[in-house]
Amino acid sequence: MAEMRETGWAKINLALHVRARRADGYHAIETLFAFVDAGDALVAEAADSDSLDLDGEFAEGLSTGEDNLVRRALALLRARHGAGRVPPLALRLTKALPVAAGIGGGSADAAALARLVRRHFLPEVGNAALERLVRPLGADVAACVASETCLGVGTGSELSPAPELALSGTPVLLVNPRQPVATGPVFAAWDGVDRGPLFTGADLRAQLFAARNDLQRPAIAQCPAVADVLTELGGLRPWLARMSGSGATCFALFDAPAERDAAARHMKQRRPGWWQMAGALR
Repeated sequence: MAEMRETGWAKINLALHVRARRADGYHAIETLFAFVDAGDALVAEAADSDSLDLDGEFAEGLSTGEDNLVRRALALLRARHGAGRVPPLALRLTKALPVAAGIGGGSADAAALARLVRRHFLPEVGNAALERLVRPLGADVAACVASETCLGVGTGSELSPAPELALSGTPVLLVNPRQPVATGPVFAAWDGVDRGPLFTGADLRAQLFAARNDLQRPAIAQCPAVADVLTELGGLRPWLARMSGSGATCFALFDAPAERDAAARHMKQRRPGWWQMAGALR
């Protein structure tokens, strides 16, 4: 069998409202997921036993063992459908997305593995079944299966179609100061104030302007560089700039690719040490 390929599309949270602390230690959230048309690259080949090789800018220090989310996703699929349906695979993952960055790198990679296996070996399995199967791997993994704009509630894993938001093709610039931010401490530092639900209006931009990321303030307390990124992005005149997830990656949305590209060039000159990725929303 020839090489099998899939992409772990970068995830962004256009908005993330934290509504309550739950008794199980998690938080009740409402979030609007969107996905960028770029990310990590996953390649698989049939093999005698499972293996995972990592390369790319952000591969250093990551585990290739059975605790890696990609290998855990493969193990879940095999446990559910059997070794006869899900054969051993030699996997190579090229990490283009920074780690602990609020853009779902590990979750996106696990979902990419699930889509790859489904396409080549389990074509009868629909998105809903695949989402249920991989949900134990993390709150964002289910949304990453389809990698389409959607609403997430509960811990973010209960998904529903997004409002009629004409976002596909929107030029986007992602910027990260190359500082990892751990999700748990950021959620733990949330101030406990419920500032209200997502999307009460009809106008797209008005809705997104009124929305927020309730983790932005505690993330900045732990990683002040997030505020610097937002300041830099805000000066590039996007129609929206916000932190994604628990940080430290921030995004800026533009009306035209030329505006995004000019912003990317300016950012590279101003902050050559920062990571950035230009693309469009899927």
